[in-house]
Amino acid sequence: MVDVRITSFSEAQECYRHKDLRQALYDAGEVIMSDVIVNLHGDGHRARRRLENRLFRRDTFQYYEAELFPSIIEATVAPYLAAGSAELVSFGHQLMMNLAALTAGVDRSLGTPEETFHLYDYLKTFIEGATLAHYTGDKAAKAAEVQASLEAFDSEFLMPGIARRIALIEAVDRGDATEDQLPRDVLTVLLRNQDKIPLEHDSLRREIAFYLLAGAHTSATAFTRVMHHVFQWLAAHPGDEARVMEDRLFVQRCTHETIRLQPSSPTGMRWALDDITLSTGRAIAKGDRVVLDLITINRDPALFGADADVFNPDRPLPPEMTPWGLSFGQGMHACIGQDLAA
Repeated sequence: MVDVRITSFSEAQECYRHKDLRQALYDAGEVIMSDVIVNLHGDGHRARRRLENRLFRRDTFQYYEAELFPSIIEATVAPYLAAGSAELVSFGHQLMMNLAALTAGVDRSLGTPEETFHLYDYLKTFIEGATLAHYTGDKAAKAAEVQASLEAFDSEFLMPGIARRIALIEAVDRGDATEDQLPRDVLTVLLRNQDKIPLEHDSLRREIAFYLLAGAHTSATAFTRVMHHVFQWLAAHPGDEARVMEDRLFVQRCTHETIRLQPSSPTGMRWALDDITLSTGRAIAKGDRVVLDLITINRDPALFGADADVFNPDRPLPPEMTPWGLSFGQGMHACIGQDLAA
């Protein structure tokens, strides 16, 4: 087995779309990542994604943006507005945790900042489990700690949420409630379709923990980076303050440009399930690990201009080029929530 490093945009696209290249980024983190959607391959992945795609549609995102997110954002921001300042990392984690919990289907009965940070304590442990490959201590002990946190999270947050949703689903089936009374979240979709894709409880728990992890941690990190770039941009372009305050599309471009420059993971990884020859002639042997160098790929001057390694939200892009490069992947394993995230 050898590592095959990919730095070409076109080769990376082909690798992301190849059916004989399987996710390799989270192999060591099975305690939290085993059989979650990002780690499944082939028919299992296809069936799970087809099911969960029912939630990750533009009409649902528009509902989130117009109906649900504003009140969550206002409630999260309010104490910081009153105080006149915020520490971005803490604020970003609190905000994104609130939004991610909504989409994953994790209920909070209290709805307080203290409850949010308590939930984030669980999430920090889940993150350690997902990135166990990089842990330098006793991996078995850390995996046991993650498993214990999963079980405590299950008892405190997940089981009450499951009970509430099952009661609502049964009410809809009886005709005592309507479809629009069901939560629009991953947990509800999975529970409602257990007859089509049955999941053992441990698998269901990992799937919800993964969505919480993916939605909160990576988004909070991206949020802090976006604000850093915006502050730097305004220092150099003070005349753009009104654009930042009033032009949502400009702020969105700032977000896309940040994600291009600083993807949540600097590399993608895939295992070769068979001997492969890319269209460029590059050979990849069965068992090789393909390492996609996203930092290099997303800063290709031939695609993003001579200043490709510089933050520029007004960057002109080639036709059909995604403004975030390959940070969300492509093909069957493209990030299912990229429209919501970006």
